[in-house]
Amino acid sequence: MSANSGTEKHVYGHQADHRPKRNGFGVAALVLGILAALTFWTVFGGIVCGVLAVVFGALGFRRKRRGEATNGATAVVGAVIGLIGLLVSSILLAAGLTFLNSDEVKSYSECVEHAGGKSDREQCAKDFDRDVRE
Repeated sequence: MSANSGTEKHVYGHQADHRPKRNGFGVAALVLGILAALTFWTVFGGIVCGVLAVVFGALGFRRKRRGEATNGATAVVGAVIGLIGLLVSSILLAAGLTFLNSDEVKSYSECVEHAGGKSDREQCAKDFDRDVRE
C-alpha cells in the first residue's frame, strides 16, 4: 500500500489543496468600502470604514495570492473604494477643522457669548455672514 491512501489527489507531483477557500476578507473589504463611500461625510463612515476596508482588502488580496481565496479582485475593489472614502472624508474633516478654527468663527463665538439679547445675537450672525463673504 502506498503512502497515498487514495483520499488525496496529486496534481503534477504536488498534493492538491482541499481546504475551502476563505473569501471573508474580500467581502468585508467590499462592504466596508461601499459604506465608507456612502457615508464619507461622517468620521465613522468615511474614516473608520475606509481604514478597515483598506486593511481587509490587503489581507484578502494576500489570501488570493497564496491560493487561500478566490476573490482577489473583490478585495482590491473594496480597498480602492474604501481608500477613496477615507481620502474624501479626511479632506472634509481637515476643511471643517480649519473653518472651525478660523478667526471669523472665533469672533462670532465671542460675540454671541457677550450678546445681551436676541437682537445682539442676530447682529452677531449678520457680522459673521459679512466676515465670511469678505
